[in-house]
Amino acid sequence: MLAFPSTYSVGITSLGFQVVWATLARRSDVDVRRLFTDQGDPPHGGQRGRGPDLDLFGLSLSWELDGPVLLDLLEQQRIPLWASERGDQHPIVFGGGPVLTANPEPLAPFFDAVLLGDGELLLPAFIDALQACRSAPRAQRLRQLAQVPGVYVPSLYAPRYGGEGQLLAVEPIEAGIPETVAKQTWRGNTLSHSTVITPEAAWPSIHMVEVVRSCPELCRFCLASYLTLPFRTPSLDDGLIPAVEAGLGATQRLGLLGASVTQHPQFSDLLQWLDGDRFEGTRVSVSSVRAATVTPELGRILAKRGSKSLTIAIESGSERLRQVVNKKLAGEEIFAAARYAKEGGLSGLKLYGMVGLPSETEADVEATAELLLALKKATPGLRLSLGVSTFVPKAHTPFQWQGVRPEAEKRLKLLAKRLKPKGVELRPESYGWSVIQALLSRSDRRLAPVIAAARGRHDSLGGWKQAYRQSEATPALPSWEAVVHAPWGAEQVLPWGHLQGPLPATTLRQHHDQALG
Repeated sequence: MLAFPSTYSVGITSLGFQVVWATLARRSDVDVRRLFTDQGDPPHGGQRGRGPDLDLFGLSLSWELDGPVLLDLLEQQRIPLWASERGDQHPIVFGGGPVLTANPEPLAPFFDAVLLGDGELLLPAFIDALQACRSAPRAQRLRQLAQVPGVYVPSLYAPRYGGEGQLLAVEPIEAGIPETVAKQTWRGNTLSHSTVITPEAAWPSIHMVEVVRSCPELCRFCLASYLTLPFRTPSLDDGLIPAVEAGLGATQRLGLLGASVTQHPQFSDLLQWLDGDRFEGTRVSVSSVRAATVTPELGRILAKRGSKSLTIAIESGSERLRQVVNKKLAGEEIFAAARYAKEGGLSGLKLYGMVGLPSETEADVEATAELLLALKKATPGLRLSLGVSTFVPKAHTPFQWQGVRPEAEKRLKLLAKRLKPKGVELRPESYGWSVIQALLSRSDRRLAPVIAAARGRHDSLGGWKQAYRQSEATPALPSWEAVVHAPWGAEQVLPWGHLQGPLPATTLRQHHDQALG
């Protein structure tokens, strides 16, 4: 069974979930069913007491705050929540996705295995290893899985703590288990595209095509860039065009996805192809694009193909702060992107920014407000909106050593005060949600009982804080301040230090020090 920690509408819109499901469904030796919070495939969907009938129970996790939903789904299927309580009759519970690849430790006690990296590469090896030892006792199956590159078996590793409760290491508990587990990277010429097109999706009847994977810009806070390196681009003729054509017989809505789709080296050729007469009536949309790559042609073709707006990430209106985070973007390029969007016939421009970035001052936030107001004046008639979130440190990025800044909450309110009266739509992300994300992003295994205790109240920052205070973990949990808000020194052992990302910690620290040193 493959589960997604949200409704069918949301889950089926996840391209990563679709890829995992399709990879498993194509195998003749696997019978896979899907499960969502509101429905599931027969015969198991929504039924209780089915756990022992399953060999595998998998979960795709893309957002930290969905972690507690895993426990609800396990409970629904009558599978013991804790891996240590499962026997030979229970399914192997495995997970993957960016949250677990970055730092699985807070959720590790609930998983038998975690797949670190790209599913296209990991899943075939994972299933092959299980099939080879399917009739063996559970402990033997887990040892076998631990030998598969990129498969992390938490029960075969134990944290070691110092006298003051500080984490010293996470180490194998027996001989023959790898000391570190490395993320696996898919390097094929094709990336993913939709295998299910349905009007019930959050983006109805859309055919999604992954144009690029990762991002070459390396903004120092960005998990989507650093965790998924290297930047990968399928060829136009052998990769992208066949992927687009695979869905156009079923729908006339196309979504081009990726962290920076316009930086595909053949993107202008793809755009020209989509400008052809055969795509008349097809609606084409793109995910966030780099502002410096916006051209009049991009605006014109997207407007011609039914798009209403374009999305760019600016992070901050402050040139100084953009340099700190390695956002290689000049103010004039932002104005040019807005101008080209309007000239091309688009009616809106969506911008994304952050507050609470390392070294940010109130003057930097004022600069963001001033930039939006100047954009509004420079492009009258173009509908502007600013989505703004609080910086959250992510594992395997240069800013993993930084914490959430409490003043970010006040700075969200400052932007609202400056922009809303002037007619700029502001869409702030909850500061409280960001704090909980940071807790889940930076913690070790001692957080697992807190996650279990916070179930049912995980939509409340107060509920999480109460569960944290009441924890009886041994050794005791670090202070809330130390995990969520405090910067960490280079000497601090990271909870995910035994898991290898694309770049070593020494390189990440160099990038950190270049920004803030």
